[in-house]
Amino acid sequence: MATEFIEKSSASVDDVLREVTRIKAIVKDAVEDGVDSALRAIEQGRETAENAMVDARRAIKRNPLQAAGIIFASGIIAGTLLTWMSSSRRR
Repeated sequence: MATEFIEKSSASVDDVLREVTRIKAIVKDAVEDGVDSALRAIEQGRETAENAMVDARRAIKRNPLQAAGIIFASGIIAGTLLTWMSSSRRR
């Protein structure tokens, strides 16, 4: 009887160890896939940002006065909003 229990126990320990090893491999693969996806997303974001910078430089070179006007108007709007927000907080 005792030998049968020991054999069944060792078989179940082996089963548990096999299952743990299998789960460990699944988790490892999932983490590696996640890291690869994150690295691809970072690279794609970097390329998109670089392309936007190139496009912006090109647009400024083609229309420098329009670009200066847009920057000036953006500054006026941002200053107005900041002044309005700071004055409304004091009340």
